[in-house]
Amino acid sequence: YGVSFPMAAKISVKGDDTAPIYKWLCNKTENGVLDAEIKWNFNKFLLDEHGKIITKFDSQFTPMSEELTSKL
Repeated sequence: YGVSFPMAAKISVKGDDTAPIYKWLCNKTENGVLDAEIKWNFNKFLLDEHGKIITKFDSQFTPMSEELTSKL
């Protein structure tokens, strides 16, 4: 990609080879809070200092949107 900063490896967020973190994030039976569907890029999960999910924001919410920053 021509960038000079470290990049994480590409992982699957849907399907048979979903990465474990997304299995946890998207399944209420695993995370105890919510079921979430990844519809498009740039979904955001907000977790508290103990790793508990507070909420999820779909891609239409920018990182600096009032809806998101008001939860910080």
